[in-house]
Amino acid sequence: MPSSISLHSVSAIAYGFRYRAPLKHACLLYAHHLHSFHRQKSPLFSSSFCRVLNPYSFTGNSRFSRMEVLFPSVCCFSTPRVSQFWSGSAGNRNKGMTEQLRRCGVIKSQKVIEIMETVDRGLFVPEGTPAYVDSPMSIGYNATISAPHMHAMCLELLEDRLQPGMHALDVGSGTGYLTACFALMVGPQGRVVGVEHIPELVAWSIKNVEKSAAAPLLKEGSLSLHVGDGRKGWPEHAPYDAIHVGAAAADVPQDLIDQLKPGGRMVIPVGTFFQDLKVIDKKLDGSISVRSETSVRYVPLTSREAQINGTD
Repeated sequence: MPSSISLHSVSAIAYGFRYRAPLKHACLLYAHHLHSFHRQKSPLFSSSFCRVLNPYSFTGNSRFSRMEVLFPSVCCFSTPRVSQFWSGSAGNRNKGMTEQLRRCGVIKSQKVIEIMETVDRGLFVPEGTPAYVDSPMSIGYNATISAPHMHAMCLELLEDRLQPGMHALDVGSGTGYLTACFALMVGPQGRVVGVEHIPELVAWSIKNVEKSAAAPLLKEGSLSLHVGDGRKGWPEHAPYDAIHVGAAAADVPQDLIDQLKPGGRMVIPVGTFFQDLKVIDKKLDGSISVRSETSVRYVPLTSREAQINGTD
């Protein structure tokens, strides 16, 4: 396969292309996107395109050392040239990222805009990586932090269940970014729990949150981060109004359904090769409704050992 790929066709990439996995999976993403094109039009993208040069090198099974892809305009600020216009403090660059997502139609909620401007993404990515581009980033241990547009989407899908005083669970909390966002949304009267099965990531995420606007909530105890198997949830503070899962499950874990409060909502990617972001609502009578929001590509929700070893 050539190391430079141009995807010119609107029918190939214009709609529904959202991902968390690193660009080393681009060939898989492209095939997946062709599968999903006729199922869902994304409101995220306009008809204009820009050229994105991926500056990162990948090792392991990747056959791409440098890849050129044509992405819709929502990704225009991901290019090194454009991101150079965001000079000044990290806070200004974070605000610029959020503003670009708003202008591209990714974020419509004023509350989500405020939260993403308040929680500096730069505090939650590895040092030296470009924090404010619309791309997932490797955080080690075969894990990633999602692209900003995925964070924005999940925050908007869960916004009504992240009101002050509500309870939220973040499964696969990684570096703690989205957990911190949830905590600011539910406030000190609420309760947010992040569960991550890699102890080193939990320790790192606590340090990240301590540097962020969510630090007082961590200190007061309304936000907590734990080492554990997220597939089993965190029963201590259940039931939850909102559950977010940051990795793809082959099937929705029953423990998470059980810990979802009547009237609550779970957002979870489901699938193996082909994945969809599922929105699961538990009605007041306890019955469940499920809909697909869009096609995605996430790392698998699996055991700690399987994740570290790179096996499903």
